[in-house]
Amino acid sequence: MDNKLIGACIFGQSGGPTAVINSSAYGVIRTALDAPEITNVYGAAHGIVGVLNDELYDLGKEDAHELKLLMNTPSSELGSCRYKIKEESELKRIHEIFEKYDVRYFFYNGGNDSMDTCQKVSDYLERVGYECRVVGVPKTIDNDLVGTDHCPGFGSAAKFIATTVAEVYKDVHVYDTGMITVIEVMGRHAGWLTGAAALAGQNGAYAPDFVYLPEVPFETEAFLQNVKKTYEAKKNCLVAVSEGICHHDGTFVAEAKISGTDGFGHAQLGGLAARLAQAAREGTGAKVRGIELSLLQRCAAHLASQTDIDEAFLAGKSAVECALAGHTGKMICFTRESAGGKYKCGIAYEPLSVCANKEKKVPRKWINDAGTYVTQDFIDYALPLIQGENGRLVENGLPRFARLKKVRAVV
Repeated sequence: MDNKLIGACIFGQSGGPTAVINSSAYGVIRTALDAPEITNVYGAAHGIVGVLNDELYDLGKEDAHELKLLMNTPSSELGSCRYKIKEESELKRIHEIFEKYDVRYFFYNGGNDSMDTCQKVSDYLERVGYECRVVGVPKTIDNDLVGTDHCPGFGSAAKFIATTVAEVYKDVHVYDTGMITVIEVMGRHAGWLTGAAALAGQNGAYAPDFVYLPEVPFETEAFLQNVKKTYEAKKNCLVAVSEGICHHDGTFVAEAKISGTDGFGHAQLGGLAARLAQAAREGTGAKVRGIELSLLQRCAAHLASQTDIDEAFLAGKSAVECALAGHTGKMICFTRESAGGKYKCGIAYEPLSVCANKEKKVPRKWINDAGTYVTQDFIDYALPLIQGENGRLVENGLPRFARLKKVRAVV
């Protein structure tokens, strides 16, 4: 089989950004620019929406130094979207744009819903007989993609959460009057990020007293009893709780604070920490504080894990190599290997159908029987992913981000 296919490529970013998603972008862009088979490298403005609107950037016109600085830059530099393809006419429009620019390679960087978009595009192009290799590049701080050991973006978010929890621990133990502190961590249905709070205890006694994940039904009365007992014993209590914790009937504990849904119909949660802190105040009379880490979890590039940065680049690079080798309809996946007893990341390809619209949750056996903390297995899983300090380029004492020209593509 002759795997050689000549044509342009489009790269797009979708869903919530991460501290390292642009490292994946650079992995795709640099590898594609260096590939003889790929004639032009285009970036879609705001993901699949940019393809539909014919808003593409000619990435071959960017300065090589600025492109490399994508490794230093958080968020989605090309712009993102939360857009669900619903109509056949939209797929037809995508096909038209691909034909217009002679696109034979399509790389889409995102999470569960983005892989759904990727699969729809792949299936449609195969159905109409248009040869184009479609490969999904994983990303999500939620770490909930099926098919991969872990996701680019999770390690950096976990490092930020663990560091922040340790710093908060030090702060709330300053006064002799005591305090109950509830830290709300992102995670709608999967508790990977919240579990990372437990990593704060690796270098000292800075871990939270309780960690509540959405994989275990939340009991308000049990929570209040645990907090009260700990506060009375220690004059302090620090809790990490996932925004997506639910009651036994499946309703979100933060349901009263839901502010709407995103483009895929997912609930937008928030305000849980303040709500639980208030309940703790009423139950104990203690001084309380609710902290919502919010967007900082996905944009704090100053605390990005170098392991995560390197692996995000690897995911993008591997996507291009996968397509050039003749594969399509795949997502790049990480495998966990061992080299001399140490953690090592490997690469595998999984069909998009395995990964799209599915969620990988924290195994129940990695949560203690009471549902109030993670086990050592979770610590062993997450700890290698937060390793390495990035040597970020700074100017005037501040991070130097990529400054792309974003020249509109024309044919």
